[in-house]
Amino acid sequence: MLKSIPTPSRSEFGIGPFTVHFYALCIIFGIAVAIYWGDRRFRQRGGAPNFVADVAVVAVPLGIIGGRLYHLITSPDAYFGANGKPLDAFKIWQGGLGIWGAISLGTLGAWWQYRRIARTGRGGALSFAIFADCLAPGVLIAQALGRVGNWFNAELFGRPTNLPWGLEIPLVDRPPGYENFLTFHPTFLYESLWCILLAFLILWLEKKLVKGQAFLLYIATYCVGRFFIESLRIDSAHTIAGLRVNEWVSAIVAIGAFIAFKRAGIASKRVD
Repeated sequence: MLKSIPTPSRSEFGIGPFTVHFYALCIIFGIAVAIYWGDRRFRQRGGAPNFVADVAVVAVPLGIIGGRLYHLITSPDAYFGANGKPLDAFKIWQGGLGIWGAISLGTLGAWWQYRRIARTGRGGALSFAIFADCLAPGVLIAQALGRVGNWFNAELFGRPTNLPWGLEIPLVDRPPGYENFLTFHPTFLYESLWCILLAFLILWLEKKLVKGQAFLLYIATYCVGRFFIESLRIDSAHTIAGLRVNEWVSAIVAIGAFIAFKRAGIASKRVD
């Protein structure tokens, strides 16, 4: 009978002179799934083969950069504080990719690259809204897989809990003040399962949605779940009026996405 979830004893392994981190493997595997599934869905809509991969050449690196920049801006003390280590800012394999930075800069990069390719006259470009809709489920699965990487790094866990699925955290990884607690809420798992659920929700609803709404639904609903999951976390974070910065961002982005979702539906009815 499951009494708790153990944290893996290893977060990396060696291949000759190289060190491979499980966190990085989870991110890479997630990206591969998103590109493959997104390309397949795009082609089913009449899009050109390999269009998604060509856009990803720009979007993925910018997404990683954006995710890291967001993390550094919202959690600067560990890198630039009194006892910070600035060079650790480059060690993304240790975790620390802010999802909103990744989505924002990644989406901007995808939009720019999409328009650049479309202007060349390449067939099967469709619209960027359709392109984004095709990517939404795969991106959610990529996020779910990426969160598994947090498990290997013993990070992104919540308050102490005695629930059967509590996550065992080694003493060295417990925040100050929580040294006497053994198991914590596996918030990485909650978010992973939430992303998988949303991917299936979009697949179920997308035939009823107009172009662009699937992607907006992904953003809005992900942020709703993230708001509540974020409230469970105990890692150090800046707060505003008692709420973590990430909670505020979740709420604001969710409201904006829901408004855009509604407006997309209204605009579609006007065109009809």
